[in-house]
Amino acid sequence: MKLNQISDNEGSKKNRKRVGRGIGSGLGKTAGRGGKGQTARAGGAKAGFEGGQMPIYRRLPKRGFNKPNQVEYNEINLGRIQSAIDAGKLDASKAVTLQSLTAAGVITRAGHGIRVLGQGELKAKISLEAHHASKTAVAAIEKLGGSVKVLKPTAEEIDAANKKKNTKSAAGK
Repeated sequence: MKLNQISDNEGSKKNRKRVGRGIGSGLGKTAGRGGKGQTARAGGAKAGFEGGQMPIYRRLPKRGFNKPNQVEYNEINLGRIQSAIDAGKLDASKAVTLQSLTAAGVITRAGHGIRVLGQGELKAKISLEAHHASKTAVAAIEKLGGSVKVLKPTAEEIDAANKKKNTKSAAGK
């Protein structure tokens, strides 16, 4: 190979379009922008405008709802807790809490709390403090002689409080 033989690969360099340089260039007069008006200007057409046709965002129905104050829990299965205990990251004799799980690296962020689910097998007797626990998880922990402390009110407690409030308001009328 010689220095005078070095060249770019075929098709790697492309000449720029010289627009508005006469009719012979093929890009004269309107410079490939078509006629006059909104679409010939910088910025183009309005986003979502389909030429008078009903736009797609209005043709399709609205779906779903995003709750503005939604509580998002860190979901963790019993099998994941057991693997952390086996690895020596968690101490089964101490209470398993949100802080102990984050310190052990089982969950990355504390968030709003933890929701314990019953998938996987638990072999160790643990004392768990969680913001929510499924019925299968509670049953599996209590079967081994452990305990579960739920830090948020259960659905039954909320229903009972609502009934109590409704009976008070009905009695006052």
